[in-house]
Amino acid sequence: MALPNYLEDYFSNKPKLYTLDKWSHYFRIYDRHFSKYRGESPVVLEVGVQHGGSLEMWKDYFGEGVKIWGVDISPKCLNIKLSGVEILIGDQEDPSFWDQVKSIVPKVDILIDDGGHTMEQQKNTFSCMYDHIKDDGVYLCEDTHTSYMTDGFSGGYKQSN
Repeated sequence: MALPNYLEDYFSNKPKLYTLDKWSHYFRIYDRHFSKYRGESPVVLEVGVQHGGSLEMWKDYFGEGVKIWGVDISPKCLNIKLSGVEILIGDQEDPSFWDQVKSIVPKVDILIDDGGHTMEQQKNTFSCMYDHIKDDGVYLCEDTHTSYMTDGFSGGYKQSN
């Protein structure tokens, strides 16, 4: 039997200020790749903050020393108020936006792309931000399955995107 996973427990049992929408299979992946940063004051950048629940989860998971930056296209995300969390509003498909982000945010330990999920958005974020990850850092792109979806995500198997 597998050991309990802190993030699964958090998702299922902890009271939250903000709505948290995550696929449950991600919790073991997160823990496998992010656990070395617990209690180490990492710099975390999450693209796509939606309701703010994941930012709240990262704050709880990493502890008081974490510095979290959230990126979203919706100005409504500026209503998310958590100590140690900064929200930046911009379009992840815009390279000049990423230049601004790099001028504000120090090199990051962890970058989580849970943004718009189109292939172009994911490719652009990676190409603009990969060099802003620390040498021993983690870049995690969620929902890459959308690259195979033609409806609404500009993807498709063996398409020339």
